[in-house]
Amino acid sequence: MSLLDHLDELRKRLVRVAVVYVLLLAACWSVSGPILRFLMRPIQMHLFEGDDIVFIHLTEPFMIYLKASAVAALFIGAPYGLYHLWSFVAPGLYRRERRLVIPFLFFGTLFFLGGGAFGYYVATPVAASWLIGLGEEFKAAITLRSAFQFEARVIIGMGAVFELPIVIFFLSRIGVVTPRFLMRHFRSAVLIIALLAAVITPTGDMLTMSVFAGPMILLYLLGVLVSWLFGRPPGEDRR
Repeated sequence: MSLLDHLDELRKRLVRVAVVYVLLLAACWSVSGPILRFLMRPIQMHLFEGDDIVFIHLTEPFMIYLKASAVAALFIGAPYGLYHLWSFVAPGLYRRERRLVIPFLFFGTLFFLGGGAFGYYVATPVAASWLIGLGEEFKAAITLRSAFQFEARVIIGMGAVFELPIVIFFLSRIGVVTPRFLMRHFRSAVLIIALLAAVITPTGDMLTMSVFAGPMILLYLLGVLVSWLFGRPPGEDRR
């Protein structure tokens, strides 16, 4: 396929993913109230007695309900998006590598959902508890927009971060990286992880950055183990 053919194939797959995503968004919009209440729970539970999340702008609730539906649609539609990602790169793989489609979809979805769950049940409560606790001498007036943006970035960011072992696994299978290469560049990886944590972290404080960076380092080491167990041995026929 020529470059234009590849771009056309990419366009078609992006259109399909977008159509399915919009349909999921519409479905999630019908239950956007319970979705938003569920998403706000880790922050609300750490508010001081008598405090609540407020909104300032007239259109703020509508936009946040829409964004909450969009976040839910992203996690629900993850397997479909991963399938089209695999289908786009599969023609460039060898026959033996193309057989990994089922493990890719299963573990890719599992780790993405697991990362989102970690962000919801661990990262958000820890960060929210510490940050809100800093203002215990004052009355909190946390806006709906700021609270949602904080949590959305955490759960989506952690979902993406948890894909690291999957990426390392497939790079190892096609011979791009090896366990020795990964460990030799471990210090560089830690530096890159720290920079990524600073970018992803909504507030930029050290505690929240550590909540991101710690799991990322562990996931990198897990990727090294996966590369050692399942990586392509030197000289192995990829066909």
